[in-house]
Amino acid sequence: MATAPELDRSAPDQTDDPTVAFRAEARSWLAANFPASLKGKDNAMATIEGGGAASADEETWRIAMGEKGWGVPTWPKEYGGGGLDRAQARVLQEELGRAGAYNPIGGMGVMMFGPTLLEYGTEAQKKKYIPDIAMANVRWCQGYSEPNAGSDLANIQTFAEDAGDHYVVNGQKTWTSGGQWADKCFCLVRTDKTQKHAGISFLLIEDMHADGVEVRPIRLISGQSPFCETFFTNVKVPKENLVGREGQGWEIGTRLLQHERNSLSGGGGSMGRMMAGPTVADLAKQYRGTDDKGRVDDPDLRTRIIKHDMDTRAFAMTLRRAALEAKSNQGPSAATSIMKNVGARITQDKAELGVEIMGMQGLGWDGEGFSEAELAQTRTWLWGKAVSIYGGSTEIQNNIVAKRILGMLDHQ
Repeated sequence: MATAPELDRSAPDQTDDPTVAFRAEARSWLAANFPASLKGKDNAMATIEGGGAASADEETWRIAMGEKGWGVPTWPKEYGGGGLDRAQARVLQEELGRAGAYNPIGGMGVMMFGPTLLEYGTEAQKKKYIPDIAMANVRWCQGYSEPNAGSDLANIQTFAEDAGDHYVVNGQKTWTSGGQWADKCFCLVRTDKTQKHAGISFLLIEDMHADGVEVRPIRLISGQSPFCETFFTNVKVPKENLVGREGQGWEIGTRLLQHERNSLSGGGGSMGRMMAGPTVADLAKQYRGTDDKGRVDDPDLRTRIIKHDMDTRAFAMTLRRAALEAKSNQGPSAATSIMKNVGARITQDKAELGVEIMGMQGLGWDGEGFSEAELAQTRTWLWGKAVSIYGGSTEIQNNIVAKRILGMLDHQ
């Protein structure tokens, strides 16, 4: 009697897993296309801080992933995406991790603008802008906040005057992330001065290097300058660059913010990088030592590290559960505000614990006597003060949770 063939026990359960064939395809493709020199590195070029040139291998990897469509795996193929379902996208992410590879396609076009345009854009706009986002051929920045319109974003005053076949834009934006490196800008502008929310429109500034566009980097306490002041003076914008209709900007803009918070809380951008790296337990063992049982040699610190680790793991599992439940393809909801706040708190807790554990070595700024990791810890700690502000402050997220999830309405 012939015996049944044995299953490969090192592979996923081949009897139940409908993604086995795709896993094999992804594993084979990554082995053939991912440059070995990039193994273990992250995607510096997809961050708002990355203004430098890519290496030859980085450029090769970007083109390969872009042409495959796997940089934006669930986006439609007709616009340059991978056309994968969510299960396949999870397998791809797992195989990227297995290979020590990263997704080279990122930035604000992927995090925020692309998903929003797929919902609200015309067919012509999708065909014009989405393929370049899927290839990371262009950098986008966000024109939202203004000097007198931060938490009260609906108070924006940047005005787009109707000039027939085009708009003429005048005004100022601030905290423009990556504005000095961006090619294009998705922008909230006022098209009607008589109405607050209903007078806002969503407009695309196609050339951040055009006459009338001025960008001034803002230096932060961490020593970095990822944000800018942006000034628009008589900038001409074609009418076809309006997304949605006039007056729909508040609806579109708030939807985009849900995509942003979803990306931030899910490990995208600087929050995700801050949560990565050595654990606080590793740091504590290195700088504080261990007892005879190999534990961190400080009971109080050990207790706080355990609590932080529990919070981090619970948060990661909650994110995964939310992703698994989001099979309706309706995209992120107001629950992203909860995730954003929890992610910000955990991120800041990790940075604070790191400085405490390192002691004086965690407070260096420059000069001899500090390792690169110690100097990075100082800057990470200072940078972390902003994560509860950008992408919508903690207080604003609490308001969203109260109104849209808990059903608590304002009492006039």
